[in-house]
Amino acid sequence: MKLSIDEARRIAVRAALLDATPASDLESMVRGLAMLRVELTTTVMPSAEHIAFTRLPSYRFGDADRALEAGHLWERDWMLRTLDQLPLFLPSMRTWADRTGSRDWMDKNSRFQRAILDRIEAEGPLTSQQIPDDADVPVTSTGWNNNRNVTIMLQCLHMSGDLAVVGRKGRFRIWDLSERVWPSVDEVPAAEAQRIRSEQLLAAYGIARDTPSLSRGEIAVMEPVGEPVEIEGVSGRWRVDPSQLDRDFEGRTAILSPFDRLVFDRERLAHLFEYDYFLEMYKPAEQRIWGQFSLPILHEERLVGKVDARTDPKTGVLTVNRVHEDEAFSQSLRAAVQEQIQSMASFVAAHLA
Repeated sequence: MKLSIDEARRIAVRAALLDATPASDLESMVRGLAMLRVELTTTVMPSAEHIAFTRLPSYRFGDADRALEAGHLWERDWMLRTLDQLPLFLPSMRTWADRTGSRDWMDKNSRFQRAILDRIEAEGPLTSQQIPDDADVPVTSTGWNNNRNVTIMLQCLHMSGDLAVVGRKGRFRIWDLSERVWPSVDEVPAAEAQRIRSEQLLAAYGIARDTPSLSRGEIAVMEPVGEPVEIEGVSGRWRVDPSQLDRDFEGRTAILSPFDRLVFDRERLAHLFEYDYFLEMYKPAEQRIWGQFSLPILHEERLVGKVDARTDPKTGVLTVNRVHEDEAFSQSLRAAVQEQIQSMASFVAAHLA
């Protein structure tokens, strides 16, 4: 099978829920994207808010957190998911510590981890700030994790399925025992779960590079699901979700989060969309091309520019320093981008009003 590059782009945009058909509700949106990424960077707004804002007209700031607190969504490793995905992740939770080499440190701190679980069981949900560091063997690292024993142990217990995130207090996650939070569900066998998760991930991408390491952090190894496809003028092997073929497409204009499903795979971004992009928040100011936290601009099936913007955390005012046009915008496109900027400014300001 062979697709033109425009056809492939339309499939990717439609699968990412960025065509002209809006998502119906938060849970179906998260299900369609296979996850909702949580990044607390507030240069413009947190990623979950931004991603939902671009797809769901009825979304209000904080709806994702409220859905988590109400138990309608669950979180693992900074990704929100729908409850019907939980049985698919239970097998990988059981093996996580061994697969990642964390078992040895956890075992050496068995008393410490038991004390954390007992404390949360007795006192209820807690943040890392409320838990004393009683580690027997501290974390050793040359990076920023050095001696962050409570945070690392909470993450280990979280990834192993013992602790669930039930909310946030500022930038800190609130932890509770998963057995008190998650519904009782039957575990899907590991091989079947891997296949289903691969299918869900390909459906969220629409079209993706044919590689087992497609999305680090989401799935360890992606199974060869979907159908192999060639894209005219684009190198490499690709796979397409067959449900996305032969469907109508109506595009729109949107200003995206740097962590959006459509743009987060930077290699696909370069090959499929021929889009030059790099998140420059960690670069010195004098080395930046597009700004500290530039936002990709989508127009129909093309990525056409970047918005260099920043929100004042005290006033909620969104300031746009510059709109970068990769190619000269038409008058109508410029007006559409300005409309999206105004909509985004209103959304952020309403939260802090």
